Amino acid sequence: MTEATDADWAAAMAEQAAAPGPAPAAAAGGDDWAAALAEQTAAARPAAPPPAAVQPAAAHVFQQIEPARPVGGVDLDMERIKNIPVQLTAELGRTRVTIKNLLGLSQGSVVELDGLAGQPLDVFINGYLIAQGEVVVVNDKYGIRLTDIVVPSERIQKLARS
Repeated sequence: MTEATDADWAAAMAEQAAAPGPAPAAAAGGDDWAAALAEQTAAARPAAPPPAAVQPAAAHVFQQIEPARPVGGVDLDMERIKNIPVQLTAELGRTRVTIKNLLGLSQGSVVELDGLAGQPLDVFINGYLIAQGEVVVVNDKYGIRLTDIVVPSERIQKLARS
């Protein structure tokens, strides 16, 4: 029976020597408690997730903005923009007056403007120049025939300067 026990001990010692991870003191044949503690500590540590499983937070936090779906060939966002009211102003000209002259105005007074007769009117949308035009009469009402539209790139440059 001792031969079988010696063979089992020899096999166990060979297995222990081949197994990775025992503490250096335990491997030297010293302390069984140190070996058991080292095994328990190694088993208690959570395994690090593989690098392929790590995803950036942006994938979960930030969602992709989907483009608006066209309705009848027109974007939904464009339909919303089309219904926003804006202030259109046509300007004949400008002048500066003193408060004294302003208080002296009465019915029939004439205020001279810096615009010349026959000169195109400036057309503003919400205070930004977008076009020039000339005065026309439509069904006994004044109107403006646009003669020159300000190029969009020029409009953007003027907005940037403001």
